[in-house]
Amino acid sequence: MYKQSLLELTCLVKVEDFEASKLLKIQTETAHVGRDDIQDSNSLSSLYSEWTNPVFARPPMVGVDISSVQAEGLAVKIHNILFPYRFSKDMIHSMKVIHQVDKKFLACLINTQDQDPAACSETDGNLLVLVDQHAAHERVRLENLVADSYEDDPGAPGERRLCSSTVAPPLEVSVTEEELRLLRSCRPSLRGLGLELQFSQIGDPQVLVGKVPMCFTEKESNELRRGRRSIIKPIVEEYLQEQIELLRSTGRVRGTLPLTVLKVLASLACHGAIKFNDPLSKEECCSLVGALSSCQLPFQCAHGRPSIAPLVDVLHLNDQEEPPRPNLRKLRRMYKAWELYGND
Repeated sequence: MYKQSLLELTCLVKVEDFEASKLLKIQTETAHVGRDDIQDSNSLSSLYSEWTNPVFARPPMVGVDISSVQAEGLAVKIHNILFPYRFSKDMIHSMKVIHQVDKKFLACLINTQDQDPAACSETDGNLLVLVDQHAAHERVRLENLVADSYEDDPGAPGERRLCSSTVAPPLEVSVTEEELRLLRSCRPSLRGLGLELQFSQIGDPQVLVGKVPMCFTEKESNELRRGRRSIIKPIVEEYLQEQIELLRSTGRVRGTLPLTVLKVLASLACHGAIKFNDPLSKEECCSLVGALSSCQLPFQCAHGRPSIAPLVDVLHLNDQEEPPRPNLRKLRRMYKAWELYGND
C-alpha cells in the first residue's frame, strides 16, 4: 500500500514537471517570436528613416535671419500681410497721380485715412499704389462698350435690347429638331438679344440668322482688316448654343448680358486699349484715373486681371523707432574685466 502511494506520487510529480517544462518552452518560443517581430519592425523603421525618396525630394529650407539688414523689409511684408488693404470706389475718387512708371504703370497715392476726399490736397495720401495702364483702360473701354451695346426697345417701353446688325446673306446654322423647337418657342425673346431668326425644315433642320449683335460684326470687321479668317459664324453658333442650354435648364433665355457677347466686347476692349510702352503725359494719366473712378468695377480688367496693386504705406515707412543707445557703463565694466582677466 505504501509503495503504491509512493509510485502514484512520483508519477504525479513527473506529470507536473512535464507540463511545467512544456509551458516554459511555449513561453520561451513566444518570447523569441515577439523579439524577432520587434527586431524586424525596428529594422524596417530604420530603413525607412534612412531611405531618401529620389522622386519626391524636398527642396532645402531657406532660413531667414531676422537680425540682418533685411529685417526692415521683412517687417514691411509682414505688416502688409497682417493688415491687408481693401480698396473702395471712394478711395479711387481721391487718388492722386504722381507720374507714369516704366511706360507701364501709373504711380498714385491713395488716402486710406478717414478724411473727406474733397478736403485732400494733391500731396495727401498715405498708400502708394501702381495702376496697370493697360488693365485700367481696358476696364474703361469695356464698360463704355457695354453701355453703347444697348438701345431702347420700341416694342417694349422702358425696356432695353442689344443693338443688332444685319448679316447678308443670312448665316445658315444646322440644329437638331429639339433645338429648332426650343429656339422657335422663344423667338420674341431672342430679338431682345440682337438675334433675328428664320427657320427652315427643308432637308436637315436649319436656322437662318439675319441679324446678330452689332459687336459681332465689329469683331468680324477687325479680324478681316488684319487679314484673318472670318469668325462670325463660330461666334453665332456659340451664341445660339448658349441660349439653347439656358432654355433646357431654366426654360428661358438670359435676360442680362449674355456671356458670348461679354467675351466679344472684352476682346474689343483689349485690342483697342492702351498698351505697355505707350508713353502718357501727366494729363493723360489723370484723365485715365478719372475715367477709371467712374467705372462700376474699377479693380480688374475685362479678363479679371487686377488693375490696382498696393505698393507701400508711406506712414508705415515714416514710423521709424529711435535706434538704441549703447550702454557705456556696461561696456566700461566689460573692458575692465578684459584688462584683468583677458591675458590669462
